[in-house]
Amino acid sequence: MKNVTKYQNKHVLVLGLGTSGVNAANLLLKLGAKVTVNDKQTPADLTVVTKLQAAGITVVTGSHPLELLDGVDLMVKNPGIPYTNVLVAAAVTQGIPVITEPELAYEVSEAPMYCVTGSNGKTTTTTMITLMLNQGRKNGRAVAVGNIGVPASKVAQEVTPADTLVTEISSFQLMGITDLHPHIAVLTNIYQAHTDWHQTHANYIKAKMRVTMNQTADDYFVVNWDVPEAREVANHTQAQVIPFSRQALTTNGAYEKDGVLYYQDEAIMPAAEIKVPGTHNVENALAAIAVAKLCGKSNHDIIEVLKTFSGVRHRTQFVTTVNERKVYNDSKATDIEATQKALDGFTAPVVLLAGGLDRGFTFDRLVPDLQKHVRAMVVFGETADLMADAGQKAGIKEIIHSQNAVTAVPEAYRLSQPGDIILLSPACASWDQWPTFEVRGDRFIEAVEQLKAQVEVAK
Repeated sequence: MKNVTKYQNKHVLVLGLGTSGVNAANLLLKLGAKVTVNDKQTPADLTVVTKLQAAGITVVTGSHPLELLDGVDLMVKNPGIPYTNVLVAAAVTQGIPVITEPELAYEVSEAPMYCVTGSNGKTTTTTMITLMLNQGRKNGRAVAVGNIGVPASKVAQEVTPADTLVTEISSFQLMGITDLHPHIAVLTNIYQAHTDWHQTHANYIKAKMRVTMNQTADDYFVVNWDVPEAREVANHTQAQVIPFSRQALTTNGAYEKDGVLYYQDEAIMPAAEIKVPGTHNVENALAAIAVAKLCGKSNHDIIEVLKTFSGVRHRTQFVTTVNERKVYNDSKATDIEATQKALDGFTAPVVLLAGGLDRGFTFDRLVPDLQKHVRAMVVFGETADLMADAGQKAGIKEIIHSQNAVTAVPEAYRLSQPGDIILLSPACASWDQWPTFEVRGDRFIEAVEQLKAQVEVAK
């Protein structure tokens, strides 16, 4: 860990008792700061509070008292907390710097940091890159951190200059960086997302572009050339642009042509040999190939990963086969584009489980994909009626309403036929019924396993 002295005797307010907040608080304490942690909610399990207090950290829960800002030199906020939050807004008004946890990680890390952002595909691309960089590696290790579920500030304390931090970073986290400078930055794509948080699509794009704001001509910006907005934002970086394209719109970086993956005119492997299904995973693979090639990895190492990597949990994850129906968990599909990509990955008829948080738009954009791929639907959550309306416009004859992603499982099985795909790909966030998409996906998997046991007993 780098010897960072700037936080000694500084008063720092950490906003949010989540994993990133707890790790940021502990790191700041180690760096000599006087730390207070605040969360509007009081956790049912006070173990984490007790541990922080035992270490000498002040913890205030149950409200956001404005007096917590008295004498504060810095705020480190949970990335999901918006800038309209009463404490965050007051801090900004008072000129108190507000950062997020990846900024701390960058400051203390001895290892170079690569950052992956985008509307979809971040976790899969981050994982693919990490696996490729570790394949055949003899010195150091690549570690996947950040929005992928591993606090960057924790791992950053442990890595050496021989290691690499492959950091999944969200638009929320990027809003709170100042000096973070990735040697390689990846933009997987840009779609309409998180306008409830960023307020406008333009603000969302600006947030994503912060991933490259500190890059120089010695760095690399890997960007999806198939997305017009991504091509446009590439005009505003100082880094060397390395494009990737599934549509072969460029041959300067990584691309697919005639079913083969290339890097700068060098054939790597057939796209059909990638183990995880879907055109979106071809895009993820191309982004990962670009990074791997920039790091000097061999085709052999790249091919080995792409032929064996079976996917990330909750992201078009194969769960099991139930009486000749393959079941997939794509709970991470929290927007329309993610569900479109998931559907496009299958040739067999799909029984789709979809619905969730209502963000105020229809699902008309999904209609052509439903027409092409979906045999039947089970809809649930706040958007159940809107999702059913899209299904009706697509001409789907069997559409069943259910309570949630768990109760939808037996309904989906009843509607399916041997050879079908049963796919949870909600096209919506989970927050109307579940705290996270992970919980939604876990409960779905449990329901599928229970269904399988019942079906096998009945045979």
